[in-house]
Amino acid sequence: MKRKVIKIDTEKCMGCGDCIPGCPEGALQLIDGKARLISDLFCDGLGACIGTCPVDAIKIEEREAAPYEDKECGCPGAKMIDFSNEKRTSNSEEGKRESELRQWPVQLHLVPPNAPYFKGRDVIFAADCVGYALADFHKDYLKDKSLAIACPKLDSDKEIYINKIKTMIDEAKINTLTVMIMEVPCCGGLLAIAKEAQAQAKRKIPIKLIVVGIKGDVLREEWT
Repeated sequence: MKRKVIKIDTEKCMGCGDCIPGCPEGALQLIDGKARLISDLFCDGLGACIGTCPVDAIKIEEREAAPYEDKECGCPGAKMIDFSNEKRTSNSEEGKRESELRQWPVQLHLVPPNAPYFKGRDVIFAADCVGYALADFHKDYLKDKSLAIACPKLDSDKEIYINKIKTMIDEAKINTLTVMIMEVPCCGGLLAIAKEAQAQAKRKIPIKLIVVGIKGDVLREEWT
């Protein structure tokens, strides 16, 4: 559908970040030193951020865009929550297990790449399906790590994904990146995103690839 959304002139943008608190929808983030619209879904097209830009780098344009997704329902999807320091129980091999997730959000379009839960941490970059296919994902892989998930086939704006991973490497200074994908061919795009981010980054970090079968078994695990 055609509707109004903001457009950021990256040549003018000086990365001050003044527009971010000016956006009540949480549609803007600083990525690689520039303000970016993280998704058309979150932009209401009203331009509340325009008046906060000191260099007039934000305009409104009318173009084909996904329908605006009103977040007035109270969904905390874009609200950063770090609960990594909360006391956890000791999980046993039997009985009910506690989740090893210690952050929110987890979808790569929504996570701030400079979030405290990424700084200096080992990070899992997983395809959406991995957590469903791999029975012991929490116990064997997610424990003591931060998480970002994505679907290389269905998600849009892959360049934003590359920039976010690059920011995690250079600015959040993540320790390692483990890319977890399914065995299906389209999932390989996730590794390509990680490798391109690494190629663009100033820092170099170890990247591990884990391939999960559609029946939930780990087929391959290697450092790339």
